[in-house]
Amino acid sequence: MKNSTQFSYFTLGAYFEAGAFKYVYFLIIMLYISIIVANVLLIVVICVNRSLHEPMYMFLCSLFVNELYGSTGLFPFLLIQILSDVHTVSAPLCFLQIFCVYTYGNIEFTNLAVMSYDRYLAICCPLQYHTRMTSRKIVMIIALTWLCPFLGVNVLISLSVPLQLCGNIINKVYCDNDSIVKLACSDTTVNNICGIVYTFTGVLLVILILYSYMRILKVCFSGSKQTRQKAVSTCTPHLASLLNFSCGAFFEIIQNRFDMRHVPNMLRIFLSLYWLTCQPLFSPVIYGLTLTKIQIVCKSVIGKIHLFTLCHN
Repeated sequence: MKNSTQFSYFTLGAYFEAGAFKYVYFLIIMLYISIIVANVLLIVVICVNRSLHEPMYMFLCSLFVNELYGSTGLFPFLLIQILSDVHTVSAPLCFLQIFCVYTYGNIEFTNLAVMSYDRYLAICCPLQYHTRMTSRKIVMIIALTWLCPFLGVNVLISLSVPLQLCGNIINKVYCDNDSIVKLACSDTTVNNICGIVYTFTGVLLVILILYSYMRILKVCFSGSKQTRQKAVSTCTPHLASLLNFSCGAFFEIIQNRFDMRHVPNMLRIFLSLYWLTCQPLFSPVIYGLTLTKIQIVCKSVIGKIHLFTLCHN
């Protein structure tokens, strides 16, 4: 049997062969700043304009807050590691990052599922929409959207922390729970079952979202031209966001479940970062460009800022 222990730190092995990746820190800084600006702008726009205090925009606000949360759990850490010559991270900080990354992914999927249900009610059951989507229910749904993933990921991490490990090298550029479980010398049956349940929950949410949109499309094809236009204008960004995030999560699951050593290291780094870097910027851009109400309010805010600037020059 191999010698096992509990390490006080982990080494992120993917950086050793990253080469030119070390010199893209400026791009990472710009990407992180863009994510902060885009998401904060839309959060402020939704919060300060009463015309946007509708269920769909409240769920969008929750989504944008999650994008800020997820990117903050990755980008500062990533930048420090790229600029550092020693790519180690303490065990507590590593598990903290796992908590942030995994809760971000869970909240994202849950939020997209809630938004698809909201669109289903608005288009398929318009007469019942305002009775089902009351302010109290919206607050409760958003609270559960955040609370359930936090509890679920806590269980996942609590099973990984006590594991006896045979090594401390994680072949990624950030901490990952599956990578730690693979390092274990002790029994990981419960961890693997929990991981399967975790993955199955994400797949189930995607199926429920797709089912909701299938029902929406069915109503649209049998409805008026106005109904079809409303469905297209509000559902297109949701589906685009779901597709983008699901593809990124799929790449990550494939890397965790199968041996990817034959894949070039730079490609593996890109695929593992895709779902954590592209979605936080993609979401505010796609919703900001496609939802008419947000466009109108944003133009109004920018116009007022421009007028204020001119008056004080």
